[in-house]
Amino acid sequence: MPELPEVEVTCRGISAYLTNRHITQVIIRNASLRWPIPSTLTTLLPDQCITTVTRRAKYLLLHCDQGTLIIHLGMSGSLRILPTTTPSLLHDHFELWLDSGKMLRYRDPRRFGAILWWDGAIQQHPLFQRLGPEPLSDAFNTRYLHTKIHDRRVSIKEALMNQHIVVGIGNIYANEALFHAGISPLSAANSLSQTRCAALVKAVKTTLQQAIEAGGSSLRDFTDCNGRAGCFQQQYWVYGRHDQPCRQCGALINKIRQGQRSTFYCLQCQQ
Repeated sequence: MPELPEVEVTCRGISAYLTNRHITQVIIRNASLRWPIPSTLTTLLPDQCITTVTRRAKYLLLHCDQGTLIIHLGMSGSLRILPTTTPSLLHDHFELWLDSGKMLRYRDPRRFGAILWWDGAIQQHPLFQRLGPEPLSDAFNTRYLHTKIHDRRVSIKEALMNQHIVVGIGNIYANEALFHAGISPLSAANSLSQTRCAALVKAVKTTLQQAIEAGGSSLRDFTDCNGRAGCFQQQYWVYGRHDQPCRQCGALINKIRQGQRSTFYCLQCQQ
């Protein structure tokens, strides 16, 4: 958490404030994130123009004149657009001041996120070289998924969360998509037919799109760039609903552990 929908919501929100804006100042209040924030950003970024803001997997990419600022929200990170006069708080670690009088502020209580710089082609960065396709793109389709998992003996849930197979799908949306596809999270990935792969691809795309439209999920810290919480958690069918009745058949939702993650599913609806 945040997963792809939350990062996409953030991307769309900050883009309107950052695109074609010049950076006037960079403030690093605490460089100790997952990797240290490069100290060179305070002199490298001022006067550069942010040309576009995009997302790749769970990474936000601020494309500038001379390179790309890479931002990962980690487990508790969030970005806010604020006036530059806004006082900083304990967990506010990084700020980009803009020529509009606004700033982009990065907040991260648990400090598992990242802020990095890359001055080459972004696809050549080590973090991006082996990533799978975007789940909402045409590249993620029935044929691709069936081919990619046909020799994998891991559970389909674990395969769905493998960023080398498809990016951005974390625990919440893997649970939800598998329910809508009618597939047990315990099913071996290599046991899925093309028909079941088609159902899963469709469920993944629909689930993620609906989550984006709902502003993502806010279970702990996530808010958009204006401080608004998402509401997709109100639409969950299985995630977090252990021992509650399935909204489709009435059976109690089951909970198990897979790969150190909680898995929620309906024994009746998911086979």
